[in-house]
Amino acid sequence: MVSTAILEKFRFNLPKGLARRVLPGFLTLIAMVMILLICGAMQPRIWSQNGLTLIMSPIVALAIASMAQMVMMSIGDIDLGIGFFVGMITTIVATLLRETPILGVLALAGSVLAYALLGALVQLRSVPSLIATLGASFVWLGMGLFVLPVPGGSAPDWLFAYAFWQPPFSIPAPLVTMVVATALTWFVTRRTALGVRFRSLGSNPVALMRSGGSLVVTRMLAYGTVGLLGVLAGITLTAEIGGGDVNAVPGYTLTTVAAVILGGGMFTGGRAVAWGTLAGAVTLGLLTVLLTLLSLSSNLQPAVQGFIVIGVLAGRLVVERMTR
Repeated sequence: MVSTAILEKFRFNLPKGLARRVLPGFLTLIAMVMILLICGAMQPRIWSQNGLTLIMSPIVALAIASMAQMVMMSIGDIDLGIGFFVGMITTIVATLLRETPILGVLALAGSVLAYALLGALVQLRSVPSLIATLGASFVWLGMGLFVLPVPGGSAPDWLFAYAFWQPPFSIPAPLVTMVVATALTWFVTRRTALGVRFRSLGSNPVALMRSGGSLVVTRMLAYGTVGLLGVLAGITLTAEIGGGDVNAVPGYTLTTVAAVILGGGMFTGGRAVAWGTLAGAVTLGLLTVLLTLLSLSSNLQPAVQGFIVIGVLAGRLVVERMTR
């Protein structure tokens, strides 16, 4: 076959595990750079510090929420409630954390604990994660509406200060936030025993048990990590929108899954690619900017985004065949 001959000709001489983990994210990185260059060609002011800050600010919360989804998918689960959870956090930050900081901190800590307990429910009662997180999404929605029935409130003063922070050397503040969050997530998932346990739970839970690891504790820690990252995403989103709204980002549920897959993640678990996930999230965020610059109707943007994502995923399949 011609296609097979082409693949053999351009086969990468990299270790299979490394190639399968890195190359999909590298392909997404190329797509991200191309989109950014096109945006810059259409609107040169994007290359200024203020321009880059403007287009990257809405992506910060998405990137951190995608990290949360990546941790969830590394253990073989999928979170269908991350969008409403992040929205609920904005309502807590814009009301309780601003008016009664101690109560706000307790509420945020309780949210992380609730996620950990959700993980225990999934493991102990063998509840599919799709069902558990879908049911939890209604809890997050209800709690968010209880705290703040309509969009409003205001971010704490220190969060406003962060929103207007300008790092030295003309570096965009959102870029600093995303890099730091990704680096910390990468360290936890790739360089700690906890990260090894997460990936083992997703790829080979029997081996995890034989090594003395507890499936319940590991899943609770994984879900707690997802909750913590969700809290951070909600805090940064509050800084972006200036208030609270539980319905601010319901689309995060599927967008974060797409970001993880674009970055090299798998539905079956066992893989955590933080930098690839960041590239996937930024790519999806820049797509919105590009389509807006093209004056494309907002009603058509999701369809076009879908076609582009499918194209990138098709490229990923080709790359994976080249690394077999």
